[in-house]
Amino acid sequence: MFGKLAFRNMKRSARDYLVYILTMTVVTALMYAFNSLIFQNDVNQYFELEAIMEVMIGLATFFIVLIVAWLINYMVRFMLEKRSGEFGIYLLLGMKKKMIARIYMRENILLGGLSFLIGLVFGILLRQVLLAVMFSMVRMEYHLKISFHYWTILMTILCYAGCYLLALFRCKRKFKKMNIHDLMDEKRRNEEIKENGEGFKRLFLPLSILFILSFWAVFSGLSNAGEIALFLIGLVVTIYLFYMGLSAWIICYVRKKGNRIYQGQNLFLLRQFASKVRTMQFTMGTLTALFTLALMGASIALMFSDYENTVLEEKFPFDIQVNSVEPMDDFADEIEVIEENTEVQKLYSYQIYTDNQNQVNSWMVTHLRAWGTMYQNKDGSPNAKKIEKMLESEGVYCTYDTYMGITDYNELREMLGYDKTAINDGEYLVHIKPRLYEEVKDIGKDLQIADATGEGKLSCAGVFREPFSQDGHNGGDYVVVVPDQVLERMTPYYAELAADIKGEAPLGLNKKLDALTDDEGRDSTSHVVPELEGNSCCGSDNIISYAAVNLVRDNLIPEVKFMLASLIIPLFYIGLVFVCVAVTVLSVQQLSDSAKYKFRYDVLAKLGLEREQIHRLIRKQLGAYYLCPAALAIIISGKMILSMSKGFVIMTGVPVISSSFFVKSIALFFGIYAVYYVVTYIGFVRNVDEKGR
Repeated sequence: MFGKLAFRNMKRSARDYLVYILTMTVVTALMYAFNSLIFQNDVNQYFELEAIMEVMIGLATFFIVLIVAWLINYMVRFMLEKRSGEFGIYLLLGMKKKMIARIYMRENILLGGLSFLIGLVFGILLRQVLLAVMFSMVRMEYHLKISFHYWTILMTILCYAGCYLLALFRCKRKFKKMNIHDLMDEKRRNEEIKENGEGFKRLFLPLSILFILSFWAVFSGLSNAGEIALFLIGLVVTIYLFYMGLSAWIICYVRKKGNRIYQGQNLFLLRQFASKVRTMQFTMGTLTALFTLALMGASIALMFSDYENTVLEEKFPFDIQVNSVEPMDDFADEIEVIEENTEVQKLYSYQIYTDNQNQVNSWMVTHLRAWGTMYQNKDGSPNAKKIEKMLESEGVYCTYDTYMGITDYNELREMLGYDKTAINDGEYLVHIKPRLYEEVKDIGKDLQIADATGEGKLSCAGVFREPFSQDGHNGGDYVVVVPDQVLERMTPYYAELAADIKGEAPLGLNKKLDALTDDEGRDSTSHVVPELEGNSCCGSDNIISYAAVNLVRDNLIPEVKFMLASLIIPLFYIGLVFVCVAVTVLSVQQLSDSAKYKFRYDVLAKLGLEREQIHRLIRKQLGAYYLCPAALAIIISGKMILSMSKGFVIMTGVPVISSSFFVKSIALFFGIYAVYYVVTYIGFVRNVDEKGR
């Protein structure tokens, strides 16, 4: 009997809380698909990156489990409050609390189990899509393979069941403490607005707005972790105070009979909105925080996604490139390995030179936006001591300026498919990273380079910006190209080998080159440029930087894409779940209150409102309720995202407007938002209309 009752109640709950069921189904599918990347990641076998994907997915799952646990706990308590009158009647009929609690737990377990089983099926399919996307990102072919993994299923069950059982256990404890009066009164407890101290509480609204504006003003200037942490704590507190102040302000406005409250149905909407915000102010604050985190995560993911789609290909323009600390290195061992494993079309070795000065380095660090005035004196002149210390310790640029002869330069341009160029005996040119061109295009006005005699000066013949492997190989950020005879007065700095091969390089070629050790004991197995006697650098890319002795394009691009995917995928995962959880709470709240609102809309109908006017009023009511936490989240996250994206564009050279990441993330999540809004509106109208028949 009690089993049938639990089953019947479960079916009713599934109908009343369909949005919640759908969300839990989606969460299960996402959880299974992403957990499979920990135990069944077929891409991992091709890359040795110390389980970076597993660590990032595990970290994302930890935060998602916390939020899902909060959602389940919230929904279980919410459904208990809505059905408290029913349970009070059960007690009046003689049922024991223990039996009622058992029935309620059975209902929720059945509800959760149904969502889990459906989600598991979709999760298996979603895994195939996820792996196909990942294989596509790393330039590999994926073959459909449906499989089940014990640990993936077990981890998903433990995460999901743990959240459910913890919520049910807490609810059971609360239920045991309630009596018939508490149960019968629970449903009505939050229906009235408790208007106490509203005149004081309304001050929280302007104060919170002022704090948010001050946060916008000073965020870019926060210089240490302590200041950032303090402001973020204040921001969290401000979010919750905002809703308290907003509700109090509306109540005071209605009390004073403001000019606009009697226009149309404004009075009805204001009272409804104030009541809902007051009873849900903590929940609304939490939802705003979730939206903020989701927008930030999505924006960061979009930044790295744009980087790997637009800039990454340019970072490795040569098929193969090898660096050597020895300027006269003949690269015999490397050439042997390359020729054994590939079909070589052209090999070219050359030297990078230096004049043992750092005038170009000094110009770069005092003119690029990346450093601002960090290395300038108060009068704007270069601070020689700071620059020298930076060049010796940070490895952004070589200790001395880097030069290349015009013959070597043209050979490399031809290898890359660029047109050859020419300079006269009294000229030089600068080759710069594409992202720095606009900042460096006038460098010739200040840069003075001695000619072959050391007495005359060369004039700048131009600045070139094609991709040219300038993360420590052909200089860091730049290389100055001079006539060959000028090199006679310079010192060979280090050696480079560039190779053009036919077809694609085989997997593992980069590792074979890294395994080579020359007579001086150079070990490249760390895959990071080692200490090269003062002539190593990686350029000014400080968000995404890849500096290595050996660069095999066809090996490194998939590897870097995999590393970026290890960040992009978890961020989208977290953002998607956070948004779905937040919008689910908003939707369930409105749909569950449709009976209460039905009576109020019936009154409005009797006062003369047409059906279409009532529907328009419902849209306004839902719109205000839905947009409030989202709009506040956009305002709060806007400054942080815009500041980060501006720095990201400057440091990486992604060819987009910095604000585009923020706009795309808003569009992405408002697409999800719109779906939930439409579903809620349809359900709300149906419930109101059906109950009126």
